[in-house]
Amino acid sequence: MRSVDGFLLLKKPAELTSFQALGPIKKILPGTKVGHTGTLDRFAEGLLLVVCGRMTRLTPVLTGLDKEYVADVRFGKETTTLDPEGDTVAEGPVPDLETIERAVEGFVGSIEQVPPQYSAIHVGGVRAYRSARRGETVTIAPRPVTIRRIEIEGFEDATARLRVECSSGTYIRALARDLGRSCGSYASLTKLVRTRVGAFELAEAVAPEDFRPERDLYDWHSCFSRLPEVQELRISAGREATVRRGGRIDERDFLAPPADGRVAVYDEQGQFLALVLKQEGKYRYEMVAAPPGH
Repeated sequence: MRSVDGFLLLKKPAELTSFQALGPIKKILPGTKVGHTGTLDRFAEGLLLVVCGRMTRLTPVLTGLDKEYVADVRFGKETTTLDPEGDTVAEGPVPDLETIERAVEGFVGSIEQVPPQYSAIHVGGVRAYRSARRGETVTIAPRPVTIRRIEIEGFEDATARLRVECSSGTYIRALARDLGRSCGSYASLTKLVRTRVGAFELAEAVAPEDFRPERDLYDWHSCFSRLPEVQELRISAGREATVRRGGRIDERDFLAPPADGRVAVYDEQGQFLALVLKQEGKYRYEMVAAPPGH
């Protein structure tokens, strides 16, 4: 079967790894490369952006989109994994809601965050979680992330439900850990749902077992039209071959001149050719869509 190009909004259930959630998609699309653009932990659920065929080349672009989560943070206990799958390693008093509200304010904005010990971060060439499983403690350098908004949607039985809007690369498990300690206690996640990636919403997603290619696969335009930072423009007739081989282009090649930023380039018939980045009048290719089957 020939490879299929497409983009899919998938609803990952809890108790499956992100890789396992792709199983039904791969079965229905044999011969097609299938990947996702941002791992969800096994205990977590929610939106996975899935790319198929040539659209897997968009992975770096889609991975960098902002995320939104709804997280249940249980105060009073911290686990090894900072989620319900770990063993309890520390306990403390449960803070009141006013204390949590004050602490939350300190995490909004640009912050430095240390990823969890149980994470896929490479430390000394080894995944941190592999070292953690061997009982080793590794030193992970803090990383800059941006928390755009945290809203407390409820607080009951020592558990606060938070809605968090954040940059790519933010660990919500680490946020729970740091929030608990900021309150003079400890905390871990009991539930995590990714509700949005960029402009893509969980409400639009399909469960793995319900996937139907003719209904659920989106094309290039359907993807780029939801990325406000991407311009969609057509190239002049006769310049398609240049774009397909990643050759040099400039403003004169377009039917309308692009502004600085990412540009999705199409031929005059609407066939997607490439994604380029324009900066100060210069063009750099981020990906070229080879003909189907390549």
